[in-house]
Amino acid sequence: MSEVRLSVEPRTEFGKGAARRTRRAGKIPAVLYGHGTDPRHLSLPALEFARVVRENGSNAVLTLDIDNSAELALTKTIVVHPLRNYIEHVDLLVVKRGEKITVDVPLVITGDPRSGSLVTVNMDTVQIEVDALNIPEQFEVSIAGAGPGTMVTAAQIELPSGAVLVTDPEALVVAVNESPSESAMESDVDATGAGVVEDKPAAE
Repeated sequence: MSEVRLSVEPRTEFGKGAARRTRRAGKIPAVLYGHGTDPRHLSLPALEFARVVRENGSNAVLTLDIDNSAELALTKTIVVHPLRNYIEHVDLLVVKRGEKITVDVPLVITGDPRSGSLVTVNMDTVQIEVDALNIPEQFEVSIAGAGPGTMVTAAQIELPSGAVLVTDPEALVVAVNESPSESAMESDVDATGAGVVEDKPAAE
């Protein structure tokens, strides 16, 4: 993942009202913390930060230009409004060059299995320990041509050099099973009205 530079501003007003004013100005309230430093309240340029996340993923590493100084930070938490789909708040974690950090990396299942197969996805991320400047944007797990009985575990995911898997290596990522036949699915349906209870006259 490439390093991205972003100009940010210190934030001196706090509370919900101040956060709303920050967002109306086209910026995102953020907090930078870590490495024993006091939390620093910042304003991020909303459009630029959204572009960074879109192009680099949620684990984007930023070089923050703050008051003529530069700080390396990992995007730790992004809070999105549940209805209006805009970024409400961001937590940033101070990192150092050469430092290893633990992050969750998204999994993307690619390819189509053999005809008549049913795919079950059990995990959408894996956790790894990796250099802060070498975080993968995602891991692709191919099931192209896979037949029933195929299972992919976390240990089978190819990691970048120097990265260590934190997730249980035996954890099942995706499984390919035989698709049930139409007759098998019909047998699961109680055609006689299962679940319907007939009214009975009350006992006198």
